Amino acid sequence: MRLHSSPPHPHHHTMALCGLLACGMSGHAAAQGTPAATLPPMVVSGSMQEQAVDDLPQSIDILGAGQIEEQQSQTLRDALQDLPNTSVRTAPARLAVGAASSAFARDGNTGINIRGIGGNRVLMTVDGIRMPRSYVSRSAIFDREYLSLELFKRVELLRGPASALYSSDALAGVVNFVTFNPQDFLGGTEGAPEKTMGGRISAQYASEDDAKTVAGTVAGKASDTVQWLLTATARRAHALETMGRNDAPNASRTTANPESDGDQALLAKVVLTPTRMQRHMLSFEHVNRDSEVQLLSSRSPVPSKPGDILDEASRYDARRQRLTWDARYDIASGWADHLRSIVALQKSTSRRIGTSDLNSGVHRVRDNRYNERIWQLGLQAEKVLRAGEWSHRIVYGGEYTRNTIGNLYDGQAPLPPDVFPLKRFPDTRETTGALFVQNESIWGDWTFTPGLRIDHFSIDVTSQNGFYPPAALPGKSLSQSKVLPKLGVLWRATTEWSVFGQYSEGFRAPEPGQLNDHLDYVVPGARVVIRPNPDLRPEKSRGFELGARGRFEHLKLDFTAFVNDYFDLIVDADFVEQVGTTRYFQSVNIGRARIHGFEFKGSYDWGVVAGGRLSSTFAWGMARGRNRETGRPLNSVDPAQLALGLRYDSADWSLWTKLRHRQAKKSGDIDNTAIFNSKPDTQFAPPSFTTLDFGAQWRLAKDTRLNLALYNLTNRKYWLWPDVYGQAAGSSVLDAYTQPGRSVRVSLVKDF
Repeated sequence: MRLHSSPPHPHHHTMALCGLLACGMSGHAAAQGTPAATLPPMVVSGSMQEQAVDDLPQSIDILGAGQIEEQQSQTLRDALQDLPNTSVRTAPARLAVGAASSAFARDGNTGINIRGIGGNRVLMTVDGIRMPRSYVSRSAIFDREYLSLELFKRVELLRGPASALYSSDALAGVVNFVTFNPQDFLGGTEGAPEKTMGGRISAQYASEDDAKTVAGTVAGKASDTVQWLLTATARRAHALETMGRNDAPNASRTTANPESDGDQALLAKVVLTPTRMQRHMLSFEHVNRDSEVQLLSSRSPVPSKPGDILDEASRYDARRQRLTWDARYDIASGWADHLRSIVALQKSTSRRIGTSDLNSGVHRVRDNRYNERIWQLGLQAEKVLRAGEWSHRIVYGGEYTRNTIGNLYDGQAPLPPDVFPLKRFPDTRETTGALFVQNESIWGDWTFTPGLRIDHFSIDVTSQNGFYPPAALPGKSLSQSKVLPKLGVLWRATTEWSVFGQYSEGFRAPEPGQLNDHLDYVVPGARVVIRPNPDLRPEKSRGFELGARGRFEHLKLDFTAFVNDYFDLIVDADFVEQVGTTRYFQSVNIGRARIHGFEFKGSYDWGVVAGGRLSSTFAWGMARGRNRETGRPLNSVDPAQLALGLRYDSADWSLWTKLRHRQAKKSGDIDNTAIFNSKPDTQFAPPSFTTLDFGAQWRLAKDTRLNLALYNLTNRKYWLWPDVYGQAAGSSVLDAYTQPGRSVRVSLVKDF
């Protein structure tokens, strides 16, 4: 691809005011006295091939390993918190084991939200391999964070509908996690001498949850044709602190429950290059998460009724294993220059066990399991053609996935009419097959990128055992095909400015749990039934994006405006009717919805100041969403956020500071009718807040770094909307959902 340099602009100093607005999207900056030549950031998720971000007609964010290290990010929320119109939901462990309340109000459950749409509508991949979904059934919540950030050298976030490239589940965007390769530690690029062995070790402590993390990587060159890598990480932590002060061992508690968390991860790779014309990479990844919580917050303050809880605990275990063969060939034939094939097998299991002792003397056990087993096959070819003033890079291929999905609900002392064991939805096999083609055509200063994908999905019930009965009706299968077009245009108006636009369509099949989920239980004076919806339709979207990029000697600017229209959006467990004392809920389609907004981000290099380099960045995003049938707002849309910061780099140390401001959630932007267990006009709307962080890195030696980060320096008490969605405004335990106060993180990293 043609890359344009950015010569000095005669008016760049007059634009410095824009650079004062800066957020701490920190990365390792050059510390020399003159500007360092840097290569443009590369990304693979935008076009399914490595390409410079500035050559793509769409909005993409990249987080590098240096940035993750300096921020000492422990979770997805930590890593993505400065990106505009992006959030991650993280709720404290407070629900009773047998509860059936606000769990159903969690649209998409724990996961990444991009431009007001999240959960399983955001496709998450590791090295291009699809990750498992989240799943919620009653109080059993299985999230998507089967991850260890220490394994990744880069995180790529693609905004807007991306199904034309990535098939179903990319309705709102794609987050691709790119793991380290042996070459990242062995050198041999950009003039660095190649080593036969290298690696990295690190240790970290975080005070907000008393977390200790250790990680180690070793890579080696066995021969001229064989390289290998092995990374192992381990983390132990306790509950994330809140700003609550009530530590009573009952439902009035606002401090965190006693909790013990653990994470372990392993990544192994072997890279074979038998000839210069081919490369084979074999990868094995294993991630394990476990958690034990003593649910003091679910105990009854004064037990008086038979169902009052005396003692309760929950244990969670999640595992993901991935085996991938990724082969690339230079074939230089008439139909392709390069060929890539992928074969991957991934298995994930989640299990949550809860125990309760009731005032009646009953000992209740809830054992919930969810599992996915995915085969993914892919074949992709690339061909470059030139004709006169036109050049074309054509990428085409096919993809096939087969996913077997299961669940089991077991335990002791079930509520009628349940009889253990049972399944909330029947055993299901999902298959998808697709053919795709994309042509990147360059003509002068214009780039046109049309693409087309023909996608077919099939959801097949493989067994009714455990589901029907007790469900009143057997589970249903569903299949459908869809043609998904996209078109991107990029115009390099000047050497400093480029303008881009993109139209893309999204498509997402219903999940087995949404299609066939069944729940029937009785509480005093009422009966609640969640019934399957065999008429559920796939979700669809149309996305329009228009943006501009400015690249000057010292200043970089990016602006993007977007409008995304959604059709047949699926809402989980929506109230549909009441017959007598029985309330019926069901997954339903919303006919039409629209989300629009913008992102504005950039950076300014102030040059050499007192022997070091001063730089700043900023990011501001805002979105609004409406159900176009009812006129009511979409609760999944986050309030606007502005992130500012400043950093200073010298040869031996760096300093950075970050300021984040989040607007209040206005009551007019909340649809109170969409909550499973709330009365109208009672939802809590979090106020605006501003936090300030500070960090430093001391380079003790060329290969040794000490990182220090102080978060929420002003000890501000605040709430994040994704975490409190569905909480009543008059609740006495709102402080239980606050974020940590002042905290510190410190880490030591050594390369070898």
